[in-house]
Amino acid sequence: MKILIDMNLSPTWADCLRGIGIEATHWSEVGSADAPDLEIMRWAILHDYVVFTHDLDFGALLHVTAALKPSVIQIRAQDVRPITMNKYVCAAILQNIDDLLRGALVTIDPRKNRVSILPLKRQ
Repeated sequence: MKILIDMNLSPTWADCLRGIGIEATHWSEVGSADAPDLEIMRWAILHDYVVFTHDLDFGALLHVTAALKPSVIQIRAQDVRPITMNKYVCAAILQNIDDLLRGALVTIDPRKNRVSILPLKRQ
């Protein structure tokens, strides 16, 4: 699995994810810092990456478009630094790797995780 780390998260997340055997790239290495979310999503689909973000817009885009890809890992916490959230993020990724490979939105919170399989259903 390959993970694309959004601009709103520290590039140091890449080292954390590599530590558990995940190929990880920060968006700043492959795209423009001011790229719109849709461009990031398209790049992730084209290169077979999962998007890792703190931005709720990615989940909204998955919902509105009923997309099957890319999978998105969404961190929901005030403090999103690796020193604080690494154990939660890594555990959630490893626990949900099969769903992420198939297509999912994984929401990570220090208290709980939620997995929604793609496409997200409109209500």
